[in-house]
Amino acid sequence: MSRLTCYRCFWPQSLCWCASITPMPTRTRFVFLMHPKEFKHEKAGTGRLTHLCLGNSEIHMGLNFDADGAVQELITDPANFPVLVYPGPAARNLTTGALAPAELGGRRLVLFLLDGTWSGARKMLRLSPSLQKLPRVMFTPTAPSRFLIKQQPQDGCLSTLETAHELLLALTSSGLDTYPLPAQLLDLFARMQAFQMKCAADPALAGYRRRAFRTPEQRVLSPNRRRYIPAPSAPPAPPSEK
Repeated sequence: MSRLTCYRCFWPQSLCWCASITPMPTRTRFVFLMHPKEFKHEKAGTGRLTHLCLGNSEIHMGLNFDADGAVQELITDPANFPVLVYPGPAARNLTTGALAPAELGGRRLVLFLLDGTWSGARKMLRLSPSLQKLPRVMFTPTAPSRFLIKQQPQDGCLSTLETAHELLLALTSSGLDTYPLPAQLLDLFARMQAFQMKCAADPALAGYRRRAFRTPEQRVLSPNRRRYIPAPSAPPAPPSEK
């Protein structure tokens, strides 16, 4: 007999997170663009839980968002200031105040976040020229990823939940928004992982793992692994003395 599921958080009703979540109000609109595989197969992923924590947010599933009417309306609405959260040399760093409140001109800041694997996110971006044209923003993480049950492809990569947390910290420091409950997202992330690790350690459960999860410090990244976040530029060499 299948377990009853909560269709808000997509966890079993006996483990439902909804009662412990307080939707946080923000001035910024968070738009999660979710890869179909993430939407259909990772129903308990961090993107959906992050959406539940943010009252001013929405989820859209797809690959080509040029064909998504709701997404296009958000992009073209003159009352909005749409940007894509995507690191790179041209991205404006919210942590350092590279986007000032005055630049919004009274418009609503709309953050588009690609929710999927890094390779999946690149595909979504490639198939959506309207997203490619958006100004890009990034942030400087205050901590490495706290993901214990999944290995990130490189240093600096974060889960969707961690990304939202870091964005809210950066938006607050730059005066673009406030962060009403700064402990909620990471607390939910820790509790979710603690439960999954407990299940993985129980031989009686379907998710049992013979080998325990390794800590991030124990993991070794292959030097040949593809880089998704550009490496920081090396500082210029000091002039030589003549």
